[in-house]
Amino acid sequence: MPHSDGTPVRPYAEPPAGPTTGPGGPTDPSTTTDPSGSPAPTGSGSSGPAPGFLERRFHIRARGSSPRTEAVAGLSMFIAAAYAVVVVPGQLAKAGVPHGPVTTAVIIAIVLATLAMGLFANLPFVLAPGLGGVALLAVTIVGQDHVPWDAALGMVLWSGVAFLVLTVLGIRDLITRLMPQNLKYAISGGLGLFIALLGFKDSGLVVAKPASNALALGDLSRPAALLALAGLVLLTALASRKVPGAFLITIAAVTVAGIPFGVTEPPGHFFGAPDSPASVAFHIDVFGALKPEYFPYIFAFFVSEFFSMTGTLLAVADRAGLTDKDGNVPGIRRPFYVDSAAVIGGAGLGAPSMTAYLESSAGADSGGRTGLSSVVAAGGFAALLLVTPFATLIPSAATAPVLMYIGLTMLGALRNVDFKDPTNAVPAALTVATTVFWGNFGTGIAAGLVAHVLVKAASGRFREIPWGLWVVMIPLGYYFYTLLP
Repeated sequence: MPHSDGTPVRPYAEPPAGPTTGPGGPTDPSTTTDPSGSPAPTGSGSSGPAPGFLERRFHIRARGSSPRTEAVAGLSMFIAAAYAVVVVPGQLAKAGVPHGPVTTAVIIAIVLATLAMGLFANLPFVLAPGLGGVALLAVTIVGQDHVPWDAALGMVLWSGVAFLVLTVLGIRDLITRLMPQNLKYAISGGLGLFIALLGFKDSGLVVAKPASNALALGDLSRPAALLALAGLVLLTALASRKVPGAFLITIAAVTVAGIPFGVTEPPGHFFGAPDSPASVAFHIDVFGALKPEYFPYIFAFFVSEFFSMTGTLLAVADRAGLTDKDGNVPGIRRPFYVDSAAVIGGAGLGAPSMTAYLESSAGADSGGRTGLSSVVAAGGFAALLLVTPFATLIPSAATAPVLMYIGLTMLGALRNVDFKDPTNAVPAALTVATTVFWGNFGTGIAAGLVAHVLVKAASGRFREIPWGLWVVMIPLGYYFYTLLP
C-alpha cells in the first residue's frame, strides 16, 4: 500500500533500502520479523558493535530510524496531543465529574496506555480519551438523558470488554483485513481532511455559521488566524528542506510569536502538586450500566470507537510506512490488545473512550517508526502531573499548522482509488465526505463499508463482497438505527 501521499513503500517486514530520510543513518538490511510483527535484526556475522538496549527493545535501525528521530517524534506527538489534558477534563466536569481529580486521572490513563502501546506493540501512537466518546458521555448520556456519570463510565467499560473479546477471537483483525483496498485509501484521505479541518477550526480560519448551517471563512484579521497561516507556510518550507524537528520548530515559533498578540497566555504558575484522583478512580457503576435501555449507548461507544481506532491505526501506520503490500499492519492484535485494555482501564480510572489519537500522525511525519516515540510522549504527559499549567501555554494556533499540514498532505492517498469504477469510487468518496459532514471518523468508515456492500450488490458483483462484510452489515445497520433522532 502506498504512503498517504501516494508514494510506494516496502512491506512492513522489510526495512527500506538505502539511507533513511531522517538523521538516523542507513538501515540494517539483515532483518526478519519478531513475534509482534516488528522487524528485528537477524544477522549474526555483523562486524559492527552489538546492538544496545534500545535497538534490542525497539528495533530502531531495522525500521530505518534513530533514537534522536524517535525522541523528536515523541515530543511532536506529545505537544500535538497535550490539549487533551485540558479539553477532556473540562468536558467531563460539565457532566459533574470533579475537575481536579479527573484531570489527574486522565493524565495517568494517557501515560499508562501510551507506554503500553510503545512497550507492548512497539508502535508510535498516543492513546487518550476520544473527544467523540467524551462528548457522547458528557453531553448526551449525562447532560441530556440524565444518566449518572458512574453508570456512563460503566457503559464505556463494557464496550472495552467487547473490544477485548473480539480481539482474543481474532474478529477485529478479520474485519480489518476484510476492508476493501479502495476504502483503506479513502480512510487515509478522510482522516487527512478531518485532521485538516480540525486545524482550520482551531485557528479560526474556518467558523460555523448557525444561520446557514454551514462552514464559512473566519476573520483573517485575527492574530490567531494570521499566526496559523504563517505557521503553515513556515512548516511547509521546513518540511520541503527536510529540516529535522520541523513540527517542534513551528509550534515553538508560533507559541513565542503569539505572546505579544495575546494569543499565547503564560499561566500564573507552572508547578503544582496534582489533585488526588481518589474521588474519581474506580467510582464506576459496572452492573448499573447493564440496564436494557443502556444497550444502545454501549453499542454506540463500541462501533464508533472500533472504527475510529482501526482507521487511525491503519492511516497513521501507513503514513509511517509500517503497513504491508495489502495495507494491513502486521501483528495488529498487539495494538488491539492495548486499545482494549486502555478502554477498560481508562473507564475504571475515570477517563472514558481511550483510543489512538489522530495527532499521532505528527510523530509519524517527524520520522517516528517505533514504540520509543510513544515512550517519550508518555514521559511528556507524566511530567504534566507536576506542571499541568504548561499544557495551557501552547495555543491552538500553534498546533493548528501541524494539523493542517499533515491533513492536507494525507489527501494524496486518494489518487490510488479506482475512480474509473463507480462501485469503488462512490463508497470511497462517501467515506471521505461523511467523515467531514458528520464530524465522526468512525461513523464515516462505517458508512463507507455499508455503501461498498450495497453498491456492489446492486451492481450484481457479489463475488467482490467478502462473506464477512455481509455479517458486519447486521451490527452496522443497528448502529445507524441508534443514531436516528
